[in-house]
Amino acid sequence: MTVVLKLGGSVVTEKGVPETVDDEALAAAADAVADYHGELVVVHGGGSFGHHHAADYGVSTTEGTHDAAGVAAIHGAMKRLNDAVVAALAERGVPAVPVHPFSAASRGADGRLDLPTAQVRTMLAEGFVPVLHGDLVAHRGEGATVLSGDELVVELAPAVDADRVGVCSTVPGVLDETGAVIDSVSAFDEVASALGGSDATDVSGGMAGKVRALLALDSPAHVFGPDALSAFLAGGDPGTTVAGDDAR
Repeated sequence: MTVVLKLGGSVVTEKGVPETVDDEALAAAADAVADYHGELVVVHGGGSFGHHHAADYGVSTTEGTHDAAGVAAIHGAMKRLNDAVVAALAERGVPAVPVHPFSAASRGADGRLDLPTAQVRTMLAEGFVPVLHGDLVAHRGEGATVLSGDELVVELAPAVDADRVGVCSTVPGVLDETGAVIDSVSAFDEVASALGGSDATDVSGGMAGKVRALLALDSPAHVFGPDALSAFLAGGDPGTTVAGDDAR
């Protein structure tokens, strides 16, 4: 069983306090991961690390920078958070290793992402747990733009033939207009009104962007809160199951 797991940046950091890890939440997530014994790829978001510096330099998924100092600040912050996540996993015996997307990925002038994944597949085959993160990406014509963790998940899942995909967020699933968890989503139109309509796309982490991206996967995905991480890794279906026609 191969799983791709996204840990939201708001799950593992104190998002309102620049460069602050939520030690308790990260420890709980690492404990859950340590109990899983299949092939696993972990991706984490930026939380109070990358987003803080990206805002300072005006960098987003569409607006880039040619300022080398800005690139160093944003990428450096994400590496520090990645170090913390890898260390927490390693302390629990997980063979976690860092993978920094900025060093390998690129985006063309048309916005298409080129993410080499052979190294990730080889790491899995050799018994490692690759830990990737939201990062910057060299973007032709824009300098460097933000590469979100959600986009990494969508690229990695088919590349490693993932059987399951999990997105651990700060909410217990995809919520309807009343705040109740929706059991399953098979088409975006089913939840468009709850997520702000068909134009509500936030590729840096908004729920609309997550659902759209996950519906395109060939494997079922689950959106759930931190309390359900262990249940997901144990094979359960917590939160909201997101599965388009190709994943059914």
